Amino acid sequence: MELKDLNGDNGEGVDSWKEVTLIYSAALRQIETKVEILNSEFQHVHQYNPIEHIKTRIKTPESIVKKLKRNGYESTIDNMVKYINDIAGIRIICSFTSDIYQIADMIAEQRDIKVIAVKDYITFPKASGYKSYHMIVTVPVYLSDRTVDTTVEIQIRTVAMDFWASLEHKIHYKFEGAAPEHVKNELVECAKLVSDLDARMLSLNDEILAISNKR
Repeated sequence: MELKDLNGDNGEGVDSWKEVTLIYSAALRQIETKVEILNSEFQHVHQYNPIEHIKTRIKTPESIVKKLKRNGYESTIDNMVKYINDIAGIRIICSFTSDIYQIADMIAEQRDIKVIAVKDYITFPKASGYKSYHMIVTVPVYLSDRTVDTTVEIQIRTVAMDFWASLEHKIHYKFEGAAPEHVKNELVECAKLVSDLDARMLSLNDEILAISNKR
């Protein structure tokens, strides 16, 4: 795919891939900074950092065009901005499952972040075993001549969930979405082990905190 395949105007003056990259990168930086500040505040108040690390990414033009065509849309800037919610993505990796919901609540309470949709794949995992907490939000990007409300996908998961998801993603692409049945079954079993590990580590952490508070 060539960049010229993405053309048009989305009504807010976003009319080139270069400008798309600028706006979505700015949105990612804003949310990343907000999350880092919340993490620092959590450390100050509770002497504990719930966030292990943060990853950000912007979808490639090739990936965007493929997704548009798969959903029956023309490859235009207008359609890209209108129909694809995960052009800009930020992944927040936590220590424990309980951290996920705390972070999600803190993000939702930010005055200039608007939550558009939530998918809780932790309470309701996918059939594959995939677990993660997804939020689609908008954040205003302030340019010199206008403000652009920009959509960002936020994924929040534990280290163990991220390890599993990374492996599943590689297998999915290696087999082009058609992995052998025994491989799929093994991934589901591994997901159960990951879930059990998360639960045991959270229980252990709670026990350690209880012992520390008694001292």
